[in-house]
Amino acid sequence: MQTITRDQLASHRVPPHSMTVWWLGQSGFLIKSPQGRLVVVDPYLSNSCKAIGDDAGFDMDRLVPPPLEPSELVDVDLYAMTHSHGDHLDPETLAGYRAAGGRGPYVVPAETVEKLQQLGVAPEQIVMTWPNKIHKLDDLWIRATFAIPLGADDLTHVGYIIGVEGGPSLYVTGDTAYHDLLAEAAAPHRPDLLAVVINGAFRNLSPAEAARLARLLDVRVAIPCHYDLFPDNSLPLQLFRTNLKLEGIGDRYRQLEHGVPFTYQRDQAQW
Repeated sequence: MQTITRDQLASHRVPPHSMTVWWLGQSGFLIKSPQGRLVVVDPYLSNSCKAIGDDAGFDMDRLVPPPLEPSELVDVDLYAMTHSHGDHLDPETLAGYRAAGGRGPYVVPAETVEKLQQLGVAPEQIVMTWPNKIHKLDDLWIRATFAIPLGADDLTHVGYIIGVEGGPSLYVTGDTAYHDLLAEAAAPHRPDLLAVVINGAFRNLSPAEAARLARLLDVRVAIPCHYDLFPDNSLPLQLFRTNLKLEGIGDRYRQLEHGVPFTYQRDQAQW
């Protein structure tokens, strides 16, 4: 793991027609564009889910420390969440970000809007989104897309496709079960990279389903996530690589390290 600071994020330069991605653990990602725009998706930078897991009889004590402090996110241009579960909308990460002066805007689906307001976020800082809704920031854009929720406690899950004008795009699935509509919804936007949940035990995509989605979308890079932090919500990530090989696209596999920047250029032939 590599730690990240606010200064490092600010000074990192992204080449033209490229994007840089930092994995924060679980389904958290930072994405930076050549013009310096910075988006964070689903940052979980605390251990707040431990208490939730204890109450439910699950071990959710995080296995890996967060690669940055919530306050280091203060300069992000957009703070996006796929849904309102605690490892995606983390109240402690949000509180640390806000205490450092962070004010969004927050791009979130409907039920997450309500949860943010309950946590004291001003309505004018919140932008509600839904599948096919696009938000633009200079050379960077983010489009909400289809997802299937875990249960009835939040029925407005979305994924996000984040792209650079004239450059690559990254599809972050967020928590979702499998459905052919995942590929149908994302395919017209031709994502180059896929950051996909692989923890089927919690009604998300299984490694086999995640690999099938990668093949259907014909992505250039397939990145597993959401398997790494909780003892009772983890599995060997090699299962995803094995299933990519079974789908005939084993060369698309890419394991990111927590906090280590990964830069991808659209016309890149190898990685």
